[in-house]
Amino acid sequence: MSAKIELRHLDCTQKKRYITVEKLDLFLESVVKIDLYDIEKNRILPVILDKPTAIKFAKTLRTEINKIQD
Repeated sequence: MSAKIELRHLDCTQKKRYITVEKLDLFLESVVKIDLYDIEKNRILPVILDKPTAIKFAKTLRTEINKIQD
């Protein structure tokens, strides 16, 4: 089963960039794939994270978000 979350319009000034996130089974391992889309430049930048790296990334992202809220 593949979980997929799609977030769009993350760039609030131009609305030309968005990301998608999904779980993939790659080489006998489940990974998280994040695609960064830039519509204006017609470019996709994929980022593939194994589970330990995705967990660390999520913790780091939460820490940075909390800094914004303080």
